[in-house]
Amino acid sequence: MPPLIKICGLSTPEAVDAAIEQGAAYIGLVHYEPSPRHVDLRTAAELRRRAGAHVKVVLLLVNASQQLTGQALAAVWPDVVQFHGTETPEWLGVVKRLVPAEIWKAIGLKDAGTLERIEKYRGIADRILFDAPASALPGGNGARFDWSLLANHRHTIDWGIAGGLTPDNVAAAIAATRAPLVDVSSGVESAPGVKDLDRIAAFCAAVRAAQ
Repeated sequence: MPPLIKICGLSTPEAVDAAIEQGAAYIGLVHYEPSPRHVDLRTAAELRRRAGAHVKVVLLLVNASQQLTGQALAAVWPDVVQFHGTETPEWLGVVKRLVPAEIWKAIGLKDAGTLERIEKYRGIADRILFDAPASALPGGNGARFDWSLLANHRHTIDWGIAGGLTPDNVAAAIAATRAPLVDVSSGVESAPGVKDLDRIAAFCAAVRAAQ
């Protein structure tokens, strides 16, 4: 089976429709104002309704306050909450107890030590999303991590990969990591925050063709 596909940072109905038509299993809605992919809660809720049951909706938050987290979850009712900042296992555990959604944690994979440190999320996070190490913005930077770090790792938590994936390199990433899920954002854009429908189609086709 090819990996599951997540298209992140969607902000228009056309992009949501394209992701669904091309077979994505997940779409990501970013609620983080510094990001060029930020959508306000009203827009996020509208896109969530448009997606319906065709695809699972991931709401991405970055170091959101307790109040903002509650407001966002009440507005969007996502299938998955993805935490992309420095959120602690304790905070994720609180959300997990209160919200009927999967909990994902994005982790910047810097070195082998990172793989040891993520064990603290075991039993709390439903999926770890390995991304490039943090820079000015968490995620969506087009940067990749060293895929070889995952080559022989024995995973104890469901996982996936992000960071610098494109239609041109995703097959190589899958071959190197055997990732069960791949997540793309800037790699299917014509400009920061502007999704290219043809690149979404090309990315999904490349994932399905990967060995």
